[in-house]
Amino acid sequence: MDLVSTANHTKWEDLRRAMHDLPFATRFRCQDLSGHYSRPDGEWFYHFRDGGYETMRFVDIHTDTDEQRGALLSELKRVRLAGHPIDGGFRVYGYAEPGQVLDYF
Repeated sequence: MDLVSTANHTKWEDLRRAMHDLPFATRFRCQDLSGHYSRPDGEWFYHFRDGGYETMRFVDIHTDTDEQRGALLSELKRVRLAGHPIDGGFRVYGYAEPGQVLDYF
């Protein structure tokens, strides 16, 4: 299946820096184009960019409290990536299916 890119290296780096700079820890899980869904991780500075961004289909970012969720949403709006809320956090897309309608934070 041909997918459409929704984020480039610069946008992923903007997200990585924003998450690293938050005053609280957030966990993430990434799915790559092969379908592999990573284990939960919380280390944004090095682990998030391991292997590069070229094959990152989406990342799920999880928070523990409503206050954290609000702060995370503010950062996602500032960075402006495609995604939507999920249980306990947000999904941010690097690729979408053709015709898939995505909102931007």
